Amino acid sequence: MKTFSLILFFFLIVSCSNSVTYSDDHIQQTSGRYLYGPDEVLEVYYENNDLYLSWRSVKKIKPVIIDENTFFVADMYKKLRFVEHNNQRYLSVVNPDDEDKVTYDYLKISDTTYIPSEHLAKENFDKALEGYLSIKDQDDTDYLVDEGDLNRLGYNYLREKDYQNAIAVFKMNVALYPESGNVYDSLADGYLRSGDSLQAFTYYQKALEINPGNSRATTYIETYNNSANN
Repeated sequence: MKTFSLILFFFLIVSCSNSVTYSDDHIQQTSGRYLYGPDEVLEVYYENNDLYLSWRSVKKIKPVIIDENTFFVADMYKKLRFVEHNNQRYLSVVNPDDEDKVTYDYLKISDTTYIPSEHLAKENFDKALEGYLSIKDQDDTDYLVDEGDLNRLGYNYLREKDYQNAIAVFKMNVALYPESGNVYDSLADGYLRSGDSLQAFTYYQKALEINPGNSRATTYIETYNNSANN
């Protein structure tokens, strides 16, 4: 019964789609990036006076237009509304049980305000880490970058012999996942390949403390100690 109701609701929304002519001022005020989550952006743009969204992997979503400020997005199954509060623009999620209620859900941000994943893509590692640590402090781990993804990124840099960026990424992983032995192992590997044997020794020791079964760390530490004693 619930599924049927949802399908009926969607059908009614689509059948009510309206044609709206947007003013230049409206387009200017509402176009742009909205913070959909701590590390996620929803983009609003217009083409030939038609409203479109770019969200996640879908670059061109055409919503169902209700009125100048309100539209329904099937991909999200949400009705959204442009609102303004204290000279800031937002997208408000319309409550189907109380459509007059105004909430300020998704803040419009400037084109030069970057989320952590965008800083990471731009190789602004300090700012990316700062953003991810802020997310972690809020316990919003659903949006936290995956340890494995960061590790793979670091090794991509290692394969390119970009040791500086590889080590920077591995350090991010250490800061975000300090209880994981693998992040210290990878950082040690990064230092080793860059030619810094002392730092490699330091982080292999840490990796071994967390995971005594780490054979690579054990072998390196034994070899390092033997060479130091000779």
